[in-house]
Amino acid sequence: MLDVDSHKRSNPLEVLRRVWGYQEFRGMQGDVVDNVMSGQDTLVLFPTGKGKSLCYQLPAICLDGTAIVVSPLVALMRDQVEELKELGVAADALWSEQPPAEAADVKRRLRAGEMKLLYVTPERIAAGGLEAMVGRGGLSLIAVDEAHCISFWGNNFRKDYLALGRLKEMYPGVPIVALTATADPHTQKDIVKLLNIPHAEVFVDSFDRKNISYEILPRSNPRGQLLDFLKRHEGESGIVYCLSRKKVEETVEWLNESGIRAKHYHARLDPAVKAANQDAFRLEEGLCLVATVAFGMGINKPNVRYVVHLDLPSSIESYYQETGRAGRDGLPAEAFMVFGMQDIVQRSRMIDEGDASDQIKRIERAKLNALVGICETTACRRQAILGHFGEQHPGRCGNCDTCTKPIETWDGTEAAIKALAAIYRTGERFGVGHVIDVLIGKLTEKTKRFGHAELAVFGAGKEFNAPSWQSIYRQLLTLNLIRVEHDEFGAMKLQESAGAVFKKERSVTLRRDRSVTRGAKRSSETSSYSSRSGLSADDREVFESLRQERLAIAKELGVAPYVIFPDTTLIAFATSRPSTLDEMLEISGVGPTKLDRYGARFLDALEVALR
Repeated sequence: MLDVDSHKRSNPLEVLRRVWGYQEFRGMQGDVVDNVMSGQDTLVLFPTGKGKSLCYQLPAICLDGTAIVVSPLVALMRDQVEELKELGVAADALWSEQPPAEAADVKRRLRAGEMKLLYVTPERIAAGGLEAMVGRGGLSLIAVDEAHCISFWGNNFRKDYLALGRLKEMYPGVPIVALTATADPHTQKDIVKLLNIPHAEVFVDSFDRKNISYEILPRSNPRGQLLDFLKRHEGESGIVYCLSRKKVEETVEWLNESGIRAKHYHARLDPAVKAANQDAFRLEEGLCLVATVAFGMGINKPNVRYVVHLDLPSSIESYYQETGRAGRDGLPAEAFMVFGMQDIVQRSRMIDEGDASDQIKRIERAKLNALVGICETTACRRQAILGHFGEQHPGRCGNCDTCTKPIETWDGTEAAIKALAAIYRTGERFGVGHVIDVLIGKLTEKTKRFGHAELAVFGAGKEFNAPSWQSIYRQLLTLNLIRVEHDEFGAMKLQESAGAVFKKERSVTLRRDRSVTRGAKRSSETSSYSSRSGLSADDREVFESLRQERLAIAKELGVAPYVIFPDTTLIAFATSRPSTLDEMLEISGVGPTKLDRYGARFLDALEVALR
């Protein structure tokens, strides 16, 4: 382990260079570190990939005592502990189901003052006993990661986080650092209030993840859309999110049959299988993990190159957090989603049928409506997403689908009148599928049985096909002209505002959905993200050789490849091609500890690759 005493005599920048191998702080990191080092409570709102963890890890190394880090997931804690140990930092973790002998050893070293960072779950804090565990060195700071979990307004609310409010009472002189990547203004206020840190200095960096491209398409042939997308990411790691465990399992089976290596993850999976699949995703390259939202909060894997949603998330916060698991290393990544009206109906039903209070349900409905607005927007998606978090963006980002392929709009007033009339004339008793059958004049058992083939609206909408009417109804729902009654088997009803459309007192502008196929031009783009990172053909070959060497070392040690060196460092090796250890030490991400452990092997790998 590192000589801790030597760091007490060093300033934070020297520690940054010595331990992490970074020459300078990124963005606001230095300001946050200074604030924490001065003993002030701090709220850090940084997007994923901006280096939140370093904001408490570095002060923890420099200050006397042990830092307590509250983290929501055991897998995340173990991942971060593993990385810190690779850097030579004394760190460990405690959680409720930890083997007793292992937990006892951690507590012994904690009491002896031999530990700089201790990761604990909020459940462990809520259970009490922290005071007895803290050793003679005392506490240097308390970090609360994924702090949005304490707020009813935040996604991923966790009841055990509420117990963290007493930490300030227990340790009034110890600075608290709250960190999150997803917090709208309501959530930010909750974090400060519930953690009892009203005077915390707030550091807000831009929420803009410029390296992530966003694309959202109407669902038509989801498997075809997914397969077309994944062809561009051959050999890369990514996540596909589904709403139900059944859909997760069916998707994994289909992907493997289609030649794409995939594993599944959901809450009801056998614990041993779940752990094995998560470890596989962490330790291997080029694996597609299909999961429910039970997977992923705080994922530490930096080279996730894509995140796909086959179902609509519950809110913009959830969407932002889940897509933010891609491209944490700052290299190009993609967020892709397909959605349809059934998503909106299903999510609304889940809210209505939940056991939350009426206030929470109102909040959840507002959040869902905001996300649907992002899906339906014709403006820059990045501008709309950032606006939700209170950040202004000029639009035209050039890295979302509505910017690269602008959406057409059209006067949909007459189509809206027909769509609303079909609901009214069929008695506001039927779901969207049957009403569309009436509009396009499709004779079915239901249209004949209910006499709807005799209505004037039967066949009145033949100018559009069924998918087009699906899009129209979806947009009318978003415009609050219709609603869906879940208690009546999804029957569509007219809202009071529909009257103005019937009377032509209100016009309706609709978006014209793009073709659901992504097209040959997009699919033929290179699938290698090393290409998208701007590497030349020669440098790409060197980079891939270095990736293989890294994977071999990782397998020997039983650690994740990115723990050895992140992709950004391998790219720097491939482009600058150091020939000595001293030259290698000048590269960002290479510190003395890692240089001693891995430098010679990567120099040898470079020599072989360049022959």
